[in-house]
Amino acid sequence: MKTKPVLCSADVDALLVGARAEAAANQWAVTIAVADDGGHLLGLCRLDGASPMTAAMAPEKARTAALGRRESKVYEEIINQGRTAFLSAPLLGMLEGGVPIVVEGQVVGAVGVSGVKSDQDAQIARAGITAWQAGLP
Repeated sequence: MKTKPVLCSADVDALLVGARAEAAANQWAVTIAVADDGGHLLGLCRLDGASPMTAAMAPEKARTAALGRRESKVYEEIINQGRTAFLSAPLLGMLEGGVPIVVEGQVVGAVGVSGVKSDQDAQIARAGITAWQAGLP
């Protein structure tokens, strides 16, 4: 039987704290979501001033990145390049802002962010992952 790393509650907290710090530094009102490798929501933080819609979109971006094992931006680009049939894929967050979390070559989850420009959403997600990784033993 194989073993694999998984996110624990302390990891989720650290990911949210790191992402919140990036959002706060830029005065961005967003929602940040952390999902496990199956796309299931583990943590959610809707910052003051974030639109209610962002609380639905951020988890979907995280789910898309976790299940697809790649940034959600990839799906947005595929569709924008004309492969509109991809809209029938069972994913709802096919916009930039979902970033997978990779440990030992395995996707263990993802961070999804919604509330500002898509590239800024992704910036916040990556900052959360980077801050979390910096705290690993």
